[in-house]
Amino acid sequence: MRQLAAQLEAISEKTGQLVAWLTLAMVVLTFIVVVLRYAFNTGWIGMQELITYLHAFVFMLGAAYTLKHEGHVRVDIFYRKMSPRRQALVDFLGCLLLLFPVCLFILWSSWEYVFSSWKLLEGSPEADGLPLVFVLKTAILLMAVLLLLQGLAQLLRALLQLQESRRG
Repeated sequence: MRQLAAQLEAISEKTGQLVAWLTLAMVVLTFIVVVLRYAFNTGWIGMQELITYLHAFVFMLGAAYTLKHEGHVRVDIFYRKMSPRRQALVDFLGCLLLLFPVCLFILWSSWEYVFSSWKLLEGSPEADGLPLVFVLKTAILLMAVLLLLQGLAQLLRALLQLQESRRG
């Protein structure tokens, strides 16, 4: 179980490292757009859309990495004062009763939305926009899958903690 949890967490870690590079690309592109607009009075819609795409990818694909590193906002008033066993129980129930149902709902409710975009190979409504709206929408499904995988890793770690605390 420990090895499976580590492998699942490695997926979140690698995704997070990739997202960090997307963040850098987003900052550089934003700088270029600002320079082009104000120094040369020009710009490209596709480049502006790319910034929006990168922004969406950073937030959606970075969600599992953030969960792994406990970076999401949560009410920590009671949790931090709990014993490791109780924390593991809260983590276990949180994954089982909150995270998994929300991720499964996102997958279920957005599947047709993303699939129909792929059927059309949906592109931007703008004349010079990016022809990749279907890729952008796919990030919704990827986010849910990545969160499910990281949630499974956390569930396994919580189970291990509960087993260890029961033994000794």
